[in-house]
Order: sequence, then structure tokens, then C-alpha cells
Amino acid sequence: MEALSVNEIIVDLNTEKTYRILWIDTGYFISYVIDINEKNALPFLIAIKEIEENVKSGDYTIRVGKGHFLKRIPTTKDIEHRDKTWNIIKELVDLKPDIFMKEHRNKIIKEAMEKHNIGSRNTFLKNLRKFWQRGLTKDCLFPDYALSEKEISYNEKTGRKKKNGKGGIVITQDVKNQFEKSIKKYYLSQKKPSLKYTFKRMTRDYYAKLKYFDEDGNEKVVLKPEEERPTFKQFYYWFDKEYRNDQVTKEREGQYKFEQNFRAILGSSTAETEGPGDIYQIDATPSNIYLVNRFNPNWIVGRPTTYFTVDVNTHLITGLYVGLENASWKAMMNAIVNTCMDKVEYCKKFGITISPEMWPSKHLPSNIIGDRGELASHGVDHLVEGLGPHISNTPPYRPDWKGIVEKLFDTSQEKIKPFLPGYVHEDHGERGAKDYRLEASLSIEEYTKILINFILFYNHNFYMEDYVRSEEQIKDNVQPVPIKLWEWGVKNAAGKLHKHNIDEVIFYLLPRDTVTITEKGIKYKKMLYTTPRALKEGWFSRARQKGSWKVDFSYDPRNMDEIYLHTNDEELFIPCTLVEHHSIYNNKTIEEIEQLIEFEKEDHRDFEHTQLENEINFYSNMESIVKTANINKNEKEDKSLSKSEKTRNINQNKKVEQLDRRTEEALKPYGSEIIQVEDSNGEIKKINNASPLKVSIKQLFANKGRNI
Repeated sequence: MEALSVNEIIVDLNTEKTYRILWIDTGYFISYVIDINEKNALPFLIAIKEIEENVKSGDYTIRVGKGHFLKRIPTTKDIEHRDKTWNIIKELVDLKPDIFMKEHRNKIIKEAMEKHNIGSRNTFLKNLRKFWQRGLTKDCLFPDYALSEKEISYNEKTGRKKKNGKGGIVITQDVKNQFEKSIKKYYLSQKKPSLKYTFKRMTRDYYAKLKYFDEDGNEKVVLKPEEERPTFKQFYYWFDKEYRNDQVTKEREGQYKFEQNFRAILGSSTAETEGPGDIYQIDATPSNIYLVNRFNPNWIVGRPTTYFTVDVNTHLITGLYVGLENASWKAMMNAIVNTCMDKVEYCKKFGITISPEMWPSKHLPSNIIGDRGELASHGVDHLVEGLGPHISNTPPYRPDWKGIVEKLFDTSQEKIKPFLPGYVHEDHGERGAKDYRLEASLSIEEYTKILINFILFYNHNFYMEDYVRSEEQIKDNVQPVPIKLWEWGVKNAAGKLHKHNIDEVIFYLLPRDTVTITEKGIKYKKMLYTTPRALKEGWFSRARQKGSWKVDFSYDPRNMDEIYLHTNDEELFIPCTLVEHHSIYNNKTIEEIEQLIEFEKEDHRDFEHTQLENEINFYSNMESIVKTANINKNEKEDKSLSKSEKTRNINQNKKVEQLDRRTEEALKPYGSEIIQVEDSNGEIKKINNASPLKVSIKQLFANKGRNI
């Protein structure tokens, strides 16, 4: 990656925190950064190597500036305010790196307070913070009411680059306006068009390089190149960030249906639920602990993502997932599967023995509330269609709508952090603080085991003083403890829990696509699969005789060794495995396979150029040989011979040529052949055929003036 620069922005994709680089030492070892959004943020130290490692791993991304601009032409008062503030701090901001260090900064500010006769230390801190957070320029010091936040001109588009360097543009305000107009024009309709359809219409409207009419009078377009137009990923990111779920739903469903079918679940509290399994909340967070590889403790693998699923009515923790996947549908699938899993069997995998009543949840709920990002996946649609739970996304900027599960993360960390080596404490990143990564010693399995123990403790011992019990619960003396509320609710409240076969749950959670049944196998991308049922029923020979056909299938993108064809019978799906000669795709994710396929395509494209050059040179070589042969023929050809004379003795000529070639082409070990020849005096001599004196029989006869 390119060297980091002062004023560049670091975005932590796990915590969504954003930092500005304030200073880098001349040896390019350390830097000072500041959180640009934290109200009371102060600079802290971070190693350059740590930043670069996180960029390489995909945890951080680097972009240029999120600055401020003037909402209007500055007044004289605005300019006076800016200049007055600048005169107070301009000497301080140049005292780098001392001004970033708490012990030096306090002394520097104290001296400045005396010099400028200002009694408040906070005045200096507030203005220094403005300067550091807003872009390190004098204009950052304009009064707040004169400034607005805006993404300033980027040197390049944000986000991770595609490997071929193409695709995507800088998303300016003009581009956002195009997005906005297209959403209102195409998407917010009760015809319910897809977001991809809207994106394609937007692309046609704003990114056509050329428009023309075909022979039938239909308008056609030639689009601008990929690197000159936004990608769907950029469009979706903007849409997901800017549009609240209820606004979109009202436009697409109508006000009546929104009030009837959608509003009630969003923001549901414990009191509004009808019993265990009515609503589950699900959420993820990066855990504040560094883990190590399970086989080699010298390899620090980073911070895991933890998912909790919680029943809103009873606050019982019903599901858990710990993994290195970032928060995504892939990871959430595992959390939902765990929610439906028999916990006795699950705990046994980690060497923990429990009875069924100790962790009784193994069901799907009637409703699930989760984050918009993960639950916006197409995979959730299949779960809804197949097994029926209603899915609700939390609207943007409203984590309080998942308050129970959000609070649970804090509760779990408070209970277990004193026991965790590698736990990241609040002083992380400050000067002189420990590097907690070096203390890491737990693997994912061991950390999961700790969380299982926490869940068993929490479910049976978390006494909720603020829990509002019903009259029936008070009458039955039900303690406000998750397991007690669950046990009572299962017996007395309306049944909202749904039990399903775990394989069925997995099937409906997995993403889907279509494969092609061909004569060579079940084909997806470049991979070929087979299954005993296909061989038994002769699918491949039928495809050879009557042509290929397509079938729906499900797959886990994290491992493509096996896929699952959909059926219309009681089997539901048919497992298919990779054919043996496609073992190159074993144990690979779909991303790795697509990368491999793309690499093969690029390699072929590169080879095509070399192949073309070599083929042209091959033609030249053949032409040169033929040209030489023609010249030789013209020089030696007896022009006096007629056509019949030339063709009369072909068989005899062939025998003469054969005799000569047999001598030359005979295969004998080196030095093994002794031949007898007659010299010019008529004497018989023995000659080693492989010796330097070797001569051909033809030459010997020629020396005596004889013809063969």
C-alpha cells in the first residue's frame, strides 16, 4: 500500500469509528490520530505498522478527508471569530508532537493561558479539537453555525479497490442527487420494483455515452466504461445509509398496510410481547478481546465477532455465534442455526455437559428483529418463505430498538473481562498503555466455551429488578429471572415458538442460485458436481441426448465442496459433491473460487497476446522454409525435363531415397557398429561407424565414381 499521509482518514470497518492522522514521525514508525466524531476526543498514539496491518486485513480503509465547508459567504463577524481563534492556537499547533501528549499539552496550554490572559483551559482544548478533527486548516475555526460537514474532493474513490482497478467513481453531491431522483422516480412505487431495477434505470438515465435507434425504432444506449459510472454497491450503500425503513415501506406498501403490518413490531418492548418466542432480537458486536490460532498460539488472529439472540419476553439468551466473519448474513446464518439447535448437543462439542432444562431454547420465533445490513440479504427471504418467521429491520441510527441485546453485550463483558487474557481495556492506544494483543492466549473455541458458561449463568441468575411482571406471573410468584419467565411462559402464554428440523433451517438460510445439468456434470460457474441420484436416473446421458436444463440449488459460500439441489418431493434437497478432477476447488470459499476463475481468465487473456505473436511468427517460419525450398528447386531444377519425365520414376526415386535414409536413421548405440569398406586401392578396411573417420556408403561409392 502507499505510504500514509497526515490528514488522511482511517475508517475502522468493525467499530465504524473514523480517525484523522495528525502527525507521522520522520522514521515512519508512529503516528498520532484523533477520532473526528467523538465530542471529547483527544489525540492518541498508534503504530504505523498496526494501521497498515489492519488495512491489509480489511479491518481499516483509508480515504481522503471528510471536511467542512461554509454554508454561506462568511460575514465580517465570522472572519473575526476565525482569526481571533487562530491567533490563540497557531503557536500551539506547531508544537508537534508535544501538543499531542497529555503531560506536555497541559504545560503548553497553561503558558498560553497566561500569555493571552484567558482563564479557561477548555477554550484551548475546544479550539484545538476543532482544528484537529475538522481538517488541520485555519478555516476549520469558523463558528459552528457557519459550517456544514461535507465530503471534500477525493483523490480517488473510497472503499476497497477492485483487483482490475475498474468500477466505481467518487460519490459527489451531484451523484447523490442522481441517486435521490432515481429512488423517487422508480423505487418508491407500490408496483414494488427492485433496487437493482432502479439502479439500472438510473445508469441508463445518467451514464449513457451514446443513444441511438435500432431498425425497429427502439432507443438503445451505449454505457460509459465501468470506471466512469457508480457501482451497484455504491448505490446500495448510499440507499442503506440515507433511507429509513419506514419511509420506504410507506411509499411501497401504502400508509394503511404500514400501520397494520409493519409499525407494531418495530420498537416492540417486553410488555408488548405475548410470550416466549414472540420476538427474538439478534445483534452482533466485535468482541473486546484478541484471540490466537487454535493450533499455533503464536499466531494472533484478531478480534472475533459475537452474535447473541435474545427472547424479548423473557430476556433468555436463545442463541450464540462466535467467529472471525465480520457482521454479515454469512455470520448471522450461524447465529440463527444455533438458535434452533439442541443446546445439549451444542454444549457437548465444547466439553460442557448440561441437561435440556438448563438451556431449553431450540426454536424459531414468530418474529426476528435485527440489523438492516444482515437482514437485508436475499437469504432472509427464503427463511421467511420456507419457515415463516416475520423479519423486521431496525431503522438507521436507532440501536435502542434492539435495546435488550445491545445491553447484553455490556453485561457479558463486565462479567467476564477480568478473566480474559488479551482483553482490550479503555486505555488501549494511549501512550504507555499495554499492548493487549500480546497477552492473547484463548482460541475461538475456548472463548466460545467462556461465553457458554456466561449464558448458563445469566439465564439462571440475572434478576431483573425493572422487569414488569403480569398479574398472573405475580400470582404464581414467578421470579423475574430469564429461565423462570421462560418456563412459566411456555406453559401459560400463547405459543409463539416454532420447532423445525435443523437441516431444514439450514437449507432455508443458505443463499440460492441456479446450476445447469450438462452431459459432463452439474455445472456452476466452472465447477462440476455429481450425486448418486443423477447417475441412477441418467441425468447426464439425458442432457447429452436432449440438451441441458437448469435447477435451483442452495450453497454455503464459505465452502463450495457441497451444494444442495432443490427437489419437489419430500427430500427437499439433494446433496451434490465436486467431481474428483475438480479438486482444485476443494475447501474454498465462493470468493476464492471466483478469484481463481478470474485469474484463469486473465491468464488466458494474457496468453492470447503471446499466442497471437507466436502464431504469426510460426507463419513466418513456414514461409521462410518454403521460400528456401523454392529457391533451391529453381537453382537445381532441370528445365529440359518434361512433366511426364518428372513423374515417371517416382517409385524408383522413392526406393533410392529410402536406402539413403535407412543408413542415416538406423538406431544403434554409440560406437557399436563396425563396417567394412573397399578403399581406392581395392583393399578391404574396417571402420567404426561412430568414429571421427565416419563416412557414408554413398560417399564411398561416389569416390569410386559409382552410382547407387
